Amino acid sequence: MTNTLHRYFDAKRSSVGQARRFVITALASWGITGDPAEDIRLCVSELVSNALTHGTRFGHGFLVRLRVDEDSVRLEVHDSRDCAPESHPRVRHPADEDTAGRGLLIVEALADDWGVEDRAPYGKVAWSRFKAIPEIQPA
Repeated sequence: MTNTLHRYFDAKRSSVGQARRFVITALASWGITGDPAEDIRLCVSELVSNALTHGTRFGHGFLVRLRVDEDSVRLEVHDSRDCAPESHPRVRHPADEDTAGRGLLIVEALADDWGVEDRAPYGKVAWSRFKAIPEIQPA
């Protein structure tokens, strides 16, 4: 069984906290709490921040989608800015004194898998997958 929830957010800084609350509420409704929920919460913060900074076109927001099945959660952040595959977000290795550039390092460390895909008709999807067994099986 699979269950999917999604929500659209405006392209503004307060949407980061709103997206975190959306994700935590959805996970709790599926019985996913503790460390798995915290890892997913941190990753949604990073992926949403990236979408706001690099991925939204003027007048467009972003979509957060969660899909749960018997043993995993897939988190997706859909944005609206096209970019060539060679320009897709990737892990960077910033210097100690750099104040940015660590978000995807966090996602890579916490998620069991992650990636970026093109989105039709435009934009891209940054996704991450986490092993997590819901206590409440999706309907």
